[in-house]
Amino acid sequence: MPVVMSVTGPVELPLPGIFLPHEHIMSVFGRERSRWVDYDEERLVASVVPYLRGLGSLGCAAIADCTSAWIGRRADLLRRISGESGIAIITNTGYYGAAGGRYLPEGIEALGIDGVADAWVAEWEGGIDGTGIRPGFIKTGVEDNRLSPTDRTLVAAAARTHRRTGLLIQTHTGNNPLAVREILAILRAEGVHPGAWVWVHAHLVQDQRQLVRAARDGAWISLDGIHPERDEANLATLRLMKREGLLDRVLLSHDGNAFTADGSRRPFEYLLTGFRTKFIAEGFSEAEFSLLTETSPRRAFTIG
Repeated sequence: MPVVMSVTGPVELPLPGIFLPHEHIMSVFGRERSRWVDYDEERLVASVVPYLRGLGSLGCAAIADCTSAWIGRRADLLRRISGESGIAIITNTGYYGAAGGRYLPEGIEALGIDGVADAWVAEWEGGIDGTGIRPGFIKTGVEDNRLSPTDRTLVAAAARTHRRTGLLIQTHTGNNPLAVREILAILRAEGVHPGAWVWVHAHLVQDQRQLVRAARDGAWISLDGIHPERDEANLATLRLMKREGLLDRVLLSHDGNAFTADGSRRPFEYLLTGFRTKFIAEGFSEAEFSLLTETSPRRAFTIG
């Protein structure tokens, strides 16, 4: 049976319900990096668990948590939150290279591509931080310009990790089509199909032709800025992808955060409520909504 890897172990597919592929259960983004964040755990759980239960009542079944190492990833807390909320949570391996590299571990240049890949594969094989919890995807991030040498190391390491684990690669890229072409070239050189890669924050892209081009290559296009203020732009992109026969290469999410560095929340239920209503009112079908929010994310995160 095909599976996704959650913080509580393998989950067999099909997993009924909506799958949010790019959210944050908690993070300390904006603060200094930390290998192990000492959260106020009871406050965190008391805030996040009821919120996730509410999402479950709206039809959400699974969330990919994109908080990477050094920005607040705590696999042990995610396992507790998953158990108490009833939501399947998928955590990640990888490093976030954007934000000026402030969340990269020291000495990454000395590790090289294989050293970085070995560190990520070790989390797949032995678990994260001694918890035994295995990642369900690879999270990376690149800067806003052409790929730097460090960016190239991260992309190539992600490709080699994918080849050894079958894990999906998500890369924070945004409005950077040039970097996308470089990333896809590196993946091909490493023997990895573009279908193993997600263009994260693709809703920010101004030249929509670039989204079509990447999707035709086989990449996933993540419109993870679902928000009322972006409805017109997101729906226009979805209409374009439908006309081009590429709706099945699109993922939808919010890039929300249930517990930010200051303890506030950036909500991520709108896809399940107001956006769904507008989507149907625009002439899309319920089957197309299910494709975007259930079938496609399950396919993307399937191991192997």
